[in-house]
Amino acid sequence: MIRFGPSGNSQSFYDDGNKTSVQAPKWLSEKGLNAYEFSFGRGYTMGLKTATDLGNEAEKYGVKVSIHAPYYINLANPDEEMKIKSFGYIIKGLELLKAMRGNHLVFHVASQGKMERAEATALAEKRLVELSKVLDFEGENKDLFLCLETMGKPLQIGTFKEIIDLCTISSNFIPCFDFGHINALTGGGLKKVEDYLEILNYSIEKLGFERTKNCHIHFSKIEYGAKGEIRHLNYDDTVYGPEFDPLAKALKMLNLTPVVICESKTMMAEDACALKNIYEKTPKI
Repeated sequence: MIRFGPSGNSQSFYDDGNKTSVQAPKWLSEKGLNAYEFSFGRGYTMGLKTATDLGNEAEKYGVKVSIHAPYYINLANPDEEMKIKSFGYIIKGLELLKAMRGNHLVFHVASQGKMERAEATALAEKRLVELSKVLDFEGENKDLFLCLETMGKPLQIGTFKEIIDLCTISSNFIPCFDFGHINALTGGGLKKVEDYLEILNYSIEKLGFERTKNCHIHFSKIEYGAKGEIRHLNYDDTVYGPEFDPLAKALKMLNLTPVVICESKTMMAEDACALKNIYEKTPKI
């Protein structure tokens, strides 16, 4: 089934008297949401015990937990020591993910830096091949998925085609389609159902229906400029997109059931409910 939930905790979560993210699954379930992404973008700040407690609550209330790994992962950094550190951040994230009883780890693949784009992409591909061997997807990690995220700035490796092509390396790699990022990178290019279908059909063509069906989605409105993404906004913004309605239609047309995580600025849970309501009211074409 399709799932909806927030990245992190809305201000209203704390206004309601909650103190810790371990309380989030119950709070979200009461709002009709069934997904939750914990972001460690600035580094890991949680121990295994708390992660286990969160996972137990998530299982109790039917909430699927995902993790966003640190933002400073960069598989196109030519320094071998930095590659090892990036691998370590991913391995640490998977340990916490298993404790949380989740199976989706989201991360940013790479930045171009001073390299030519083709060179940076090729190095990231090489590193992902190596990583897929290190992670033992044939053994203890066979049910875990690395979600390679589409990005919102020109110097980041992460157009939708780059991400989908990199996901062909391993069946345990799936796309994280951040449609706010894609919209920002293309200067507002996501407007019609056909814009979303182009992306999702390319994924089906390259990765197959099952992996596309179970992809990970980030959705929020994002302010953008000449250099792409500037900042996340709440869904009630009327200046910047994208709108969720055409994506909801595309998901129903293709019978896809992803996890949809709302990354609004401060109203993540409220806006996740809004996205869910739009999806439920969208007729299947």
